[in-house]
Amino acid sequence: MNESKFQLERVPGAPVSNEEILADIRRVAELAGTNVVSYRLYSKSGKYHPMTASTRFGGWNKAVKAAGLEIAKELNITDERLFENLMRLWQHYGRQPRYRELARPPSVISNGPYTRRFRSWTNALAQFVEYANTQDTRPPSSTEAASGHQTGRDPSLRMRFRVMKRDNFSCRACGASPALKMGLELQVDHIKPWSRGGETIDENLQTLCESCNLGKSNVL
Repeated sequence: MNESKFQLERVPGAPVSNEEILADIRRVAELAGTNVVSYRLYSKSGKYHPMTASTRFGGWNKAVKAAGLEIAKELNITDERLFENLMRLWQHYGRQPRYRELARPPSVISNGPYTRRFRSWTNALAQFVEYANTQDTRPPSSTEAASGHQTGRDPSLRMRFRVMKRDNFSCRACGASPALKMGLELQVDHIKPWSRGGETIDENLQTLCESCNLGKSNVL
């Protein structure tokens, strides 16, 4: 004989608690695989109307923050943050991102800031490509210079993008790519280790997945 269990069901019209709202926002974030939950995303997948959360917490962004997540819209976002998001998408898809892809993960910035800053999506992409193609070898700090290095240790955003694009957004060790394997993280690593005198220049950098980079570190 199967043993049945009693389960509590919500009584129609009963008020939802703050914790239930926050828990559902977290559920939507987990479902979408992102730490950023926009008003639009929650409208599609949430159990409650987003206006309920906005009213209860004094605004949608405050509700998202109370849930321990990141807000989707920011004011005065820097060009580098906008470009970093574009690089994230370019890396994820292994190609030039499309305008509509700003509205879904892994993008963490919606299309509005790009339109306001650059007037059009085409201009935003053009500005990013110009930015990424500009040579940017960071000078070493005083400590780094004392060790004999001519460049800083950490590659800049634009340098990381150039190297990943050169390597077709795939791991040079195993060939893995975020475009084919969801959740894969690519990293830019020194071929000749920094600790052994390797410089941070395009020719001494390579794209590795997190697993291969960790494996290389364990061997060295």
